[in-house]
Amino acid sequence: MSQLDIEIGSKIKAFRVKLGLQAKRLSELVSISPSYLNLIESGKRKIDGDLLIKICQELRIEPSELSSGENLNLGNSKVAISKSVNSDQLKKLNLKIGPKIKAFRRQQGIQANKLSEQLGISASYLNLIESGKRRIDSDLIIKICKELRIELSDLTSQAELKLESNITELLSDEIFEGLDILGPEVKDLVNTNPKIAKALIKLGDNFKQKDHEIVNRVENLSGKIIDSRKAAFPGEIVSDFLQENKNYFPKLEDFANSIFEKIQINNRSTYFGLCKFLRKEYGILVKDVLPEEGKPFSKIFVKNKKELLLSDYVALETKKLYVASQIAYEGALDDINDYISKFSFPSEESKKVTKVALLNYCGAAILMPYKLFHRECMKNKYDLELLQNTFATTFEQIAHRVTCLQDPKLPGIPFHFLRVDVAGNISKRFSLSGIEIPRYGGACPRWNVYSAFTRPGIIQAAVSKMSNGEKYVCIARTVEKGVGRFGEAKSILSIGLGCEAKYAKDFIYTENLNITDKKTEIPIGVSCRTCDRLDCSQRAFPPLHKKFDVDINSRGVSVYVTE
Repeated sequence: MSQLDIEIGSKIKAFRVKLGLQAKRLSELVSISPSYLNLIESGKRKIDGDLLIKICQELRIEPSELSSGENLNLGNSKVAISKSVNSDQLKKLNLKIGPKIKAFRRQQGIQANKLSEQLGISASYLNLIESGKRRIDSDLIIKICKELRIELSDLTSQAELKLESNITELLSDEIFEGLDILGPEVKDLVNTNPKIAKALIKLGDNFKQKDHEIVNRVENLSGKIIDSRKAAFPGEIVSDFLQENKNYFPKLEDFANSIFEKIQINNRSTYFGLCKFLRKEYGILVKDVLPEEGKPFSKIFVKNKKELLLSDYVALETKKLYVASQIAYEGALDDINDYISKFSFPSEESKKVTKVALLNYCGAAILMPYKLFHRECMKNKYDLELLQNTFATTFEQIAHRVTCLQDPKLPGIPFHFLRVDVAGNISKRFSLSGIEIPRYGGACPRWNVYSAFTRPGIIQAAVSKMSNGEKYVCIARTVEKGVGRFGEAKSILSIGLGCEAKYAKDFIYTENLNITDKKTEIPIGVSCRTCDRLDCSQRAFPPLHKKFDVDINSRGVSVYVTE
């Protein structure tokens, strides 16, 4: 065994002991025998790449922490290994890493025999790796990353893993009907040509935008509503931006923490303290005003007068976020622009909407500073309504904020988040849990984010099982948004939040759920067109690539199922 194997093994044991985790328990979590783990920890067995990432995930450490330095030092190269891959996805990595290695090699114009020579392996062995037919141990992965000048996160990023779902969803459009594009063909495209797959998604987005523009023009000319389900295109771009950054922006967290230290009263951010700081530090006066009749607004910043006007129609919790976001605008705009400059936006509109999202992110971080918020989440097992009271914010703000706890040194549970309206439109989406959230159209009607509308204001929890066997703990609750005055109707939205079932013990909403009881699992899919479940009574469309025949004399659980 190499010295690196011995070093990695001993450090795995040290981190495990430090956490108070028994060897037997860790072996169960990573699906290996205790004796095999013992051989790894004693440096007598090599550890392959997917197992390395899996162990690090369970120990909540970066793989780089298993080496002597900050990163795995290889000459002048530093390879940082991502923790973004969850345990269920790891089962698929052998098939996914190899083709991606091939794609990166081709992009750089490196011949297979040349790379195999640099790696010290045979060309035939490299071919088996690139075709997904051989496992790759940690030493070889590191060597490959060094030679291709990439990070392991480039091979295992969650964004790449979601491409397949987005492409499948795109191909479900009726314009592709008859092409009979099969699932394996989609996988091959995503694995070997991820850039082309991303280009197709952009093309789909552009088509969607143009379609909406045409519909809007027809509606304006005719005075009739043709399509009430149109999604906000810039919002999709915001979701992509947040997904790419894992909804974690360390520069904004640092800024927010520095502000909190200056304004906190009794370890909390108060509305008065925020307003006082904004006036003292930036000369901006906050005014609470009642909008004129027929001229409603939420906030207006009068730049020449240096006045921030906040409507009394909105709740105090929302006013706090507005003031905090204004502080972010005045003090963290350079950092925000820096983040935005590293992303390719299709339009100026989508860039502006993203800037607003980052201002709100920073504002929320001022109200709920990372370390304090993380501590309260851990202590109270993510009791959202309790956290809402603790920090005097809204339920939606809390749900947003728990998805931001992605500091590698102090991580929280990797959640997914979505917001829907009563028509089924998804206005916000983000996923670190691994669950796939549809890009085009609504999600599966069996998701409890939709059933929450039947019991407004009450948190509903459920164990949801995808068709691939992955299980998630999902909660949902409705929220009201709108003008706070008599006679004004408010809109009702539903907020969905969830995580992998393996985090159940750390999530308070599982206390009344039997995670292991298969009878209580709710079978769900991504959307009807991408779901293979034929026994679903709520199916609205036939599944893509599944031939069906309507039998006039017989009907199954839906018109699309005759069995």
